[in-house]
Amino acid sequence: MLIIPIKDGENIDRALKRYKRKFDKTGTVRQLRSRQAFTKPSVVRRAQIQKAAYIQNMKDSLES
Repeated sequence: MLIIPIKDGENIDRALKRYKRKFDKTGTVRQLRSRQAFTKPSVVRRAQIQKAAYIQNMKDSLES
């Protein structure tokens, strides 16, 4: 459970913004979405390798 201390006279919009930022940092939504469907470890690893290759290719193209 997230606890956001609200100071006296603090705007509710600012407190909500702090809550949303803290909620995003915890990664709860990402974790829930990843748990909805099982993905095999080999598929996860293949996606990681493809992502790394894509990033490396982008970096190489920027250098030249």
